[in-house]
Amino acid sequence: MSKTPRPSLREFQARLNERLEQAAGAGIDARLGLEIGTERWLVELADAGEIVPVPERIVAVPLTHAWFKGLVSLRGALFGVSDLSEFAGKGPTAIGRESRLVSFAGRFGVNAAIIASRMLGLHGIESMTREETDRGDGAVAPWVGATWIDAEGRRWRELSVERLCSDAAFLGIGR
Repeated sequence: MSKTPRPSLREFQARLNERLEQAAGAGIDARLGLEIGTERWLVELADAGEIVPVPERIVAVPLTHAWFKGLVSLRGALFGVSDLSEFAGKGPTAIGRESRLVSFAGRFGVNAAIIASRMLGLHGIESMTREETDRGDGAVAPWVGATWIDAEGRRWRELSVERLCSDAAFLGIGR
């Protein structure tokens, strides 16, 4: 049996860009789907920077919270890597072959990336139903946006990268 070669990162990003252009041309409000921990998340495409495989080595930083996994170099710049699921108190994100780091867009001024168990492609919210989220009791973190239900009944949560980047708890990595 011959193994089919895995697509390179450049090929993946080229295909993603092509699909983004197609979605924009069709008037679709597409979001990037991620599996983080056991939850499905949607991220605005403009809020995501690079998407890269999780490096074999993430350099640990002493005296930081367990959800802050450490530092990696992406194109010569240091990025802090966080496990959003663990940060939210939902347990660690499993890291495997399909796992990726999703860095935040440079416009936020924060060199940060989160771990995604796997990429779930592009999803248009126009085919989903918005679920009401009660924000009155503080049970929902300020960086969690709307909740959507897709045609298969799966729940998706929007991640506001902008609000996450300004969240004092997320920025306070030290114990």
